Amino acid sequence: MKKTLLLLILGWIVLNVSGFNPPKKNVTPLQPRVEPMFWWAGMKNPNLQLMVHAPEIGLCRVSLDYPGVLLKSVTALRNPNYLFVDLDLSAAKPGSFIIQFRKETKLVAEYRYELREREPGSAARKGFNSSDVMYLIMPDRFANGDPANDEIPGMKEKPDRNNPGGRHGGDIKGLRNHLDYISGMGFTAIWLNPLLENDQLTYSYHGYGTTDFYKVDSRFGSNEEYREFALEARKKGIKLIMDMIFNHCGSEHWWMKDMPMSDWLNGYPNYQITNHVKTLNQDIHASEYDKNQLVKGWFVPVMPDLNQRNPFMATYLIQNSIWWTEYTGLSGIRMDTYPYPDKEMMACWNRRMTEEYPGFSIVGEEWHLNQAVVSYWQKGKPNLDGYKGEIKCMMDFPLQNAVSTALREEGEGSLMKIYDCLANDFQYPDPQNMVVFPDNHDIARFLVQVNNDPELFKMGVTLFLTTRGIPQLYYGTEIMMSHSGTHDSEYRKDFPGGWANDVKNGFTGAGLTAQEKEMQDYIRKLLLWRKNTAVIHSGKLIHFVPFNGLYVFFRVNEKEKIMIVLNKNTKDTKLDTVRLSEMLRGATSAKNVLSGENYPDLSNLILPPRSVSILGIN
Repeated sequence: MKKTLLLLILGWIVLNVSGFNPPKKNVTPLQPRVEPMFWWAGMKNPNLQLMVHAPEIGLCRVSLDYPGVLLKSVTALRNPNYLFVDLDLSAAKPGSFIIQFRKETKLVAEYRYELREREPGSAARKGFNSSDVMYLIMPDRFANGDPANDEIPGMKEKPDRNNPGGRHGGDIKGLRNHLDYISGMGFTAIWLNPLLENDQLTYSYHGYGTTDFYKVDSRFGSNEEYREFALEARKKGIKLIMDMIFNHCGSEHWWMKDMPMSDWLNGYPNYQITNHVKTLNQDIHASEYDKNQLVKGWFVPVMPDLNQRNPFMATYLIQNSIWWTEYTGLSGIRMDTYPYPDKEMMACWNRRMTEEYPGFSIVGEEWHLNQAVVSYWQKGKPNLDGYKGEIKCMMDFPLQNAVSTALREEGEGSLMKIYDCLANDFQYPDPQNMVVFPDNHDIARFLVQVNNDPELFKMGVTLFLTTRGIPQLYYGTEIMMSHSGTHDSEYRKDFPGGWANDVKNGFTGAGLTAQEKEMQDYIRKLLLWRKNTAVIHSGKLIHFVPFNGLYVFFRVNEKEKIMIVLNKNTKDTKLDTVRLSEMLRGATSAKNVLSGENYPDLSNLILPPRSVSILGIN
């Protein structure tokens, strides 16, 4: 017995000394994060750059084997947790292939990459234009179609509808449930405030602090739900415009815990806040110090400033916008804080988007009241500094301010503000591609701007829907939504009827006042008329210097002539047609295009007090 035991012990020693190891359990291979997660074969630009993130993935050798896919280069960084992989897809067909990552001879990770087939006609899809009217919606505040996703386990901010700055539960299903309402009102495009993940600690509902550029926030729904919403909207004749932000991300973005490069962000970690002096982009006398502070400064402390001069960051952002455009079938993009990112990169991005989608539309936000500053960015503007802006459309903040001020102010000369603003259209290479609007998510509701005066409100909304450009209305404007406070959460109140227990319902009309219903009906009728009226889409704008408290303008083409008259007077006012003879020569009568009322004698046309008239000239 002792001899047997001794032999067993000696055998155990020999086995271990000779290098024997007991079998190990299966080790889970690395699961790398790859962005973009998939792509499409047959894109105009065949180059694709993948950002790969996993522990020590940068120490790996990359290989793949798929017909038509060429591995051009692999870039390792000082941070070993990242790789950038450049592919040439010139000859690639739809399908999938394995990307392998090896340390020496050991396979440590694999990723199955998919090249999808493009949707037929995706490259030729038309963008928004002056025949459209956009409906701007803040998703969290429109309609709660799925209360089950109001709170998502693991996400930082919980729902609190009683908190004006909290998350209220609006979602994609709520949007989809009310597509018929939006279409029935006459809107032909939807601009959604950002839907991408904003997993911030607080104040995340607005969507402008992205924490994942490739993922819809789960409290709104999923990527697939977003794509299905876009598809259903298209079937109803509604284009989808995605709100994007290249200037910054959210402080809780996943890469903030493991930065790819030291210059991935501007001024990290010792950042400064931007000076917000947007004229520095145009100022030929500006110091480099001040220009750098504008572009490299952070918008706010919880929005880290992205460095678009880093070529990997630039490619990441450009590919991300192409990815969402192809994935959802977008018709346009609204770019936030347009003057804050690097302007050369923004021009490059516009060229890349036009390369892939020649008919695509992009509108930029330059929140400035000077037409010279806004026009600097629009494609075709000859700028003194040689900068070639490539963007098709800009938000017309100068006109928004002019109309609001002109209606609100008293005095004979108040309407001249509208005239003077539109007289400055010579600044723009293409005034017809300016997006015009009475209000949006960042400014007071239009009714509040015009001192809660429904008559002035009606004048202003009508002007924006009939002047040159591409109109945009903010959700709730059609039912005269108002507020008493001055914080932006007041401008972003919930649309009544979007929540199950709402007493007031803007979708059905229940609980609306007679005045609210009347305005909703008026705007609906105006939008539906506009939808089929080519002269308002593209006709020439001719206006007259305001006189006798009236502002008169015409939209004219070879087939049709429409006259719009704003009467700010508090009494009936006779229209002086002698002044307008160049436009009315040969005309004998007119017809109100919305009410159908006929005016057989233009020389005796009496305009009601504080009114707006849309007249077809016969």
